[in-house]
Amino acid sequence: MPTKKIRCVTCGRIFYEGQGVRITAGGKELHFHSKACALKFFKTMILYLDNKDLEKAVSATLQEFENRFKELEEKSKKRIEAL
Repeated sequence: MPTKKIRCVTCGRIFYEGQGVRITAGGKELHFHSKACALKFFKTMILYLDNKDLEKAVSATLQEFENRFKELEEKSKKRIEAL
C-alpha cells in the first residue's frame, strides 16, 4: 500500500507521509522535508510580521524558554541536594 506523497512548501522536494516536519500554523498545515527547510520558511515569515506583533511574540517565547530553564535548574538542584 503506497503512502501519500507530500511536497515540501520551501524547496518543492517530494517525500512520503511520515517523514519530514509537519506544523499546523495560521489554520494551514505546513509540510517540510527537513528541519532546515522549516527554519528557512519561518525566517522568511518573520520578515512579514508587524514589528509590534513580532516584539510580543519574541517576548512571550523568551519568557517560555526562561521558565523551562528555571524548572530544569530546580530539578537538578533537588537531585544534588538529595545525594
